[in-house]
Amino acid sequence: MTDQTTRARPLSPHIQIYRWTLTMMLSILHRATGVALYAGTVLLAWWLLAAATGPEAYAQVKTVSSAWYGRLVLFGYSWALFHHMFGGLRHFIWDTGRGFDLKHVEIIARLTSLLPLILTAGVWVAAYAYLGAF
Repeated sequence: MTDQTTRARPLSPHIQIYRWTLTMMLSILHRATGVALYAGTVLLAWWLLAAATGPEAYAQVKTVSSAWYGRLVLFGYSWALFHHMFGGLRHFIWDTGRGFDLKHVEIIARLTSLLPLILTAGVWVAAYAYLGAF
């Protein structure tokens, strides 16, 4: 066996060494929104089960979802859904072998940052305009 104390071992880069980039943050957010979508899907299943169970159960779900904290969770869920979808589309574009030059990487990253915000706001404005104050 060789003496491990005499050989210099390469050090693994640490997060403090890397410069934060938009694509790095989007990758982390993509994973986080995937986890959030799991939790939100439990709430979606609760809503569906309550709708199938009867008016009393549905009224309970409606009370929770129409409160400010319920709407905040629903807003976050809808943003996470759009963000995760556009992150998946970004990776799908890369899977085709396109968009790897730095110019297109930056354009796609900016689009996948802005479009979820715009669509989430648009869906919520349309929902309030169509349905009123739920």
